[in-house]
Amino acid sequence: MDSKVLFNVQYGLFVLSSNCDGKDNACIINTVTQVTAAPISKDRISICVNKKNFTHNMIAQSKKFTVSIISEGANFDLFKHFGFQSGKDVDKFADFDKVKRTVNGTLAVTDGTNSYISANVIQQVELDTHSIFIAEVVDMEKLSDVPSTTYNFYQAHIKPKPQPVKNTADGKTVWRCRICGYE
Repeated sequence: MDSKVLFNVQYGLFVLSSNCDGKDNACIINTVTQVTAAPISKDRISICVNKKNFTHNMIAQSKKFTVSIISEGANFDLFKHFGFQSGKDVDKFADFDKVKRTVNGTLAVTDGTNSYISANVIQQVELDTHSIFIAEVVDMEKLSDVPSTTYNFYQAHIKPKPQPVKNTADGKTVWRCRICGYE
């Protein structure tokens, strides 16, 4: 079986935020799906979140979240800020003020995003490493017409590329990751 086939599935990228016991937190996810739509039914979405994410536990407890849809206009700093540090260690909103408090009390990120969807959880499905939260939409707003970014767009146009730093004695190139510095 070739697990690399999963790389061909197109994913969007999102800032997922929650508020629990007066604390705001957010992380980057790639799994949001529209489940139902008005007027026949209520607007509902599902998200899938790794159980190791601090935001996961906040959603499980508070039963509310906002998904901010990242646009192609986002820069790498947005991904570093919400994706390369843990809310267990850092208050991610302490120095980030480009937000809007939504109807359910969670924060929508308004910089580098084109819209947001706020929802309240109605069902939680447990998987091995992730939980799927199915939620009723309570608020949503379009912020810009800039297209939504996909994981492929992020890899090709936003994420910094490794940089060559030197050649070894046997002629091989040593590359340095611009994110973590690994060579």
